[in-house]
Amino acid sequence: QVQLVESGGGLVQAGGSLRLSCAASGRTFSNYAMGWFRQAPGKEREFAAAVSRRDGNSTTYYADSVTGRFTLSRDNAKNTVYLQMNSLKPEDTAVYYCAASYRAVVGKYAYEYDYWGQGTQVTVSS
Repeated sequence: QVQLVESGGGLVQAGGSLRLSCAASGRTFSNYAMGWFRQAPGKEREFAAAVSRRDGNSTTYYADSVTGRFTLSRDNAKNTVYLQMNSLKPEDTAVYYCAASYRAVVGKYAYEYDYWGQGTQVTVSS
């Protein structure tokens, strides 16, 4: 079992930046691949970014909509994964969820993930 707690959301103007954090507890953090998803009002949850476990070479993977603007990183010593979001757009407005997976390498499908956080709201004003 692992618990995930997101933080860092808030209100920002278009073109601004935010850094989301996801703190994990309960089991060895480095044993999990990690991902970020988001869900806008009235829309389905969608994939944003993922990073594999160390034995998956800590490979990162991004949705086309965030490539070049978002950067995911993990700090295994702090049991934390980060999502640096730059050049934010109003369409990035959503609740952002952190997720963990037992798989070595994960992708864009929610079923690949075993644990989820409660989410943090990101609002980008135009």
